[in-house]
Amino acid sequence: MRIAYQYRLRPTKQQIATFEQWLELCRRQYNYRLGERFNWWEQNRCDIDRCSLEVCHLPQLKDKPSYYSQKRELTNTKTLFSDYKELPSHTLQDVIARVEKTFDRWLKGDSNGKKSGRPRFKGQGRYRSLAFPDPIKPEHIQGKFIQLPKIGKVKMILHRPIPDGFKIKTATITCKADGWYISLSLEDVTVPSTKTDVIPALDNTVGIDMGLKSFLVTSDNQEVQIPQYYRKAEKKLKRLQRQLSRRKKGSKRRQKSIKRVAKSHLKVANQRKDFHYKTAIWLFTKSQVIAHENLNIKGLAKSMLAKSVTDAGWGHFLQILNTKAASAGCLVVAVNPNGTSQECSDCGAIIPKVLADRWHSCQCGASYDRDHNAARNIKHRAAGHPVLQSSGNVRRVAGSH
Repeated sequence: MRIAYQYRLRPTKQQIATFEQWLELCRRQYNYRLGERFNWWEQNRCDIDRCSLEVCHLPQLKDKPSYYSQKRELTNTKTLFSDYKELPSHTLQDVIARVEKTFDRWLKGDSNGKKSGRPRFKGQGRYRSLAFPDPIKPEHIQGKFIQLPKIGKVKMILHRPIPDGFKIKTATITCKADGWYISLSLEDVTVPSTKTDVIPALDNTVGIDMGLKSFLVTSDNQEVQIPQYYRKAEKKLKRLQRQLSRRKKGSKRRQKSIKRVAKSHLKVANQRKDFHYKTAIWLFTKSQVIAHENLNIKGLAKSMLAKSVTDAGWGHFLQILNTKAASAGCLVVAVNPNGTSQECSDCGAIIPKVLADRWHSCQCGASYDRDHNAARNIKHRAAGHPVLQSSGNVRRVAGSH
């Protein structure tokens, strides 16, 4: 089993200066190695390596820069630039691994075949994390201090103890707007990964309908209000952005204004994340199976409701829901969203509605709130398909619930 704990760091001024210098060196190395791959791609985009008429000479195709070839070149980098000798070697190799990952996702795609956008060079201050891939031994954590390679002891706020039996596999230092943090990846091989054999049924499933009027409504007609953290902070953010726009570029006052804006955005993100985690835990205390609509969130984030959809953070909430389900031995089921609001959850009849119609009334006598009716349909579809990813539109008949 593998988990991750994040702790806040309290480094000294000298340690902060070292971290900032290392981040800048890693940023330059990232841009240089990414530039090497772009040069190879531009020179070898065409696979023709000879002229059929033999009237011209075509240069031989160059070898593609790989993780291992670029890693071998780090020796020359340290010889030419002595500052890189201060960096831990595995931290510098992690920079090459990041370049390899982002470049391959652009050309080949991920494990699902989905490609990412063209990688961009990191501007100043855009490279924010340092990885330490080597395992950290238990004796390297003494009280409130953690021993890191080539940096020494760094003060850490150990707000929760490391579980017994877990070993620290990797550590990552991250610079955020409100300070420095360290993420520890913990693993215990004696604890197996939680696997669930739960089959969705009507007695162990709860359907949730996510919306913008309420964050979600369950099939049991329980409603969770939407907090709208960004909307509430929007007035303050506008004032801070106006102050930032008046500052002279390159000045210290502009840097302070940038930090104030970043802290405000970070506070909104932390509030939303805390709300998502608490809501996910509350749902799993109610049922073993949580069913939701398989929404096109990216498409909705480009509509006229973009600000409200982004403020709700549906995508981030579903990620947390799946992560917590894996550790709790529960199941999350995504169903086809087509017609969940139009279909009667009692008899299956189609009752056309526009977005302004907030109540569902059917000839069979069913009378529910629109979102409650949709949540009931989501529950029925999940229970009718005992699979991990339901996508069929199942018509439920009266008496099946």
